[in-house]
Amino acid sequence: MPGSGTAPATRGTRRAERRARADYTGGVYGSMLAASVVVGAGSLGSFPRAELVLLLLLTGAVFWIAHVHAQLFGARLAQQALDRGVVLHVCRDEWPIVKAAVPPAAAVAVSPLLGLDVRGALWLALSVAVAGQVGWSVAAARRAGAPPRLVAATASVNLVLGLLIICVKIVLKH
Repeated sequence: MPGSGTAPATRGTRRAERRARADYTGGVYGSMLAASVVVGAGSLGSFPRAELVLLLLLTGAVFWIAHVHAQLFGARLAQQALDRGVVLHVCRDEWPIVKAAVPPAAAVAVSPLLGLDVRGALWLALSVAVAGQVGWSVAAARRAGAPPRLVAATASVNLVLGLLIICVKIVLKH
């Protein structure tokens, strides 16, 4: 803008600002959700790998929609009018829930290439989901500028939560 003293924000600048404000809660939550889906996937049908990939991705999408709905009609509706910008902002903020389901689903999809049977694919997906949960939490802590001790603490807490999910899988034996 001429005479204003400030240049308009470029697309790259806006993208960098969004990354700086990024909230990784959805990624941690989505990874934990994906791990829980794998644990609960005991009796898959004739195409277990394809069914598990779909189950992971569709569950992530359904929970994303649920979170978007809750944000838009729960917290936001009372505070501000809904418009296209607000809806897109909430959809983008909650998208890590879906993104977190992709690595475990990809692990299942490539498991035959690794020579894994269906049981091995389940364990690989569960491991990838737990690793994602820890990774998202570390990324969040580092992005927030947390000191190394706090980064290690959040990683440890999320690893323990992931190991608890793995224990549930071992106990269920399916």
